[in-house]
Amino acid sequence: MTALTLVIPIFGLVVIGWLAAITGLLSERVSEGLSEYVFAIAVPALIVATLTRPGMNGEIAWGYWFSYFGGAAIAWAAGSLIGIRREGVERRGAILHGFAASQSNTIFVGVPMILQAYGEAGAFPLFMLLAVHLPLMMGAATFLIESDGERSLGTRLKGLGLVLVKNPIFLALAAGMALKVFGLAPTGMAKTLIDDLGSTASTCALIALGAGLTRYRVLHDLPGASIVAALKLGLHPLAVWLLAFHVFSMPPAYAGVAVLFAAMPVGINAYLLAARYRTEQGLVAASVLVSTLAAAGTTIGWLMVLGKG
Repeated sequence: MTALTLVIPIFGLVVIGWLAAITGLLSERVSEGLSEYVFAIAVPALIVATLTRPGMNGEIAWGYWFSYFGGAAIAWAAGSLIGIRREGVERRGAILHGFAASQSNTIFVGVPMILQAYGEAGAFPLFMLLAVHLPLMMGAATFLIESDGERSLGTRLKGLGLVLVKNPIFLALAAGMALKVFGLAPTGMAKTLIDDLGSTASTCALIALGAGLTRYRVLHDLPGASIVAALKLGLHPLAVWLLAFHVFSMPPAYAGVAVLFAAMPVGINAYLLAARYRTEQGLVAASVLVSTLAAAGTTIGWLMVLGKG
């Protein structure tokens, strides 16, 4: 499979979702409902089905974690430094610049793309990275934003814990790993039901992403959004590639998963955090749109670098 034939169906579904939304075939209410279905049911089912599949084993070396999150730290620092230098951007806004430059769209684009590119060899490192990506990145962003606030560290950590235990993705990862540890796996009707739900995840996620792009206004801050998108699609995966392939040692599939994970566009969590703290919402929303559109081209380049072209 060439990079082009891998990318076109994935981003083609994003375009279909976008066209359906702007032509009125999908209403905003339907788009939001589809996104909730993907996040709360389809992807959790896919995670449980994948982690409990026979032969789904692997070992994660420390270099794998250092490569990905080291690259994320570099992109985050660069984004925050650029944000600080922009006129009118406050401290919280600068943190969100960096967070957007390092927060990958894992559920809607990353999971379908990486599973298509690396298949079974990439499934285990993908879901292990997914398991720590959300709590670590969101936890770091929340801690930095509120570090000058009045709430104590314990209160902040408690709040983060409550967010995680209510997150369907986190719960599915925990359930899947628990089943795996005890050697259990869904069978019969339960397996069929989980597999059927999981099989809808990729298509529904990409359609929902495309339909959701109509909510963002790219002209709000095109120069700023372009900078954040460039950091996310260029600097982040480049830093991970250098660390994974030239500093640390790991299986090629693991290194490739880390790079592709980093090469995904700005994740929706960056916008949700900006909306929560009511700062830089326009720029972050525009960054989601610009990076998603640009990723159709940059992903092909990274797939070719990784030997998947």
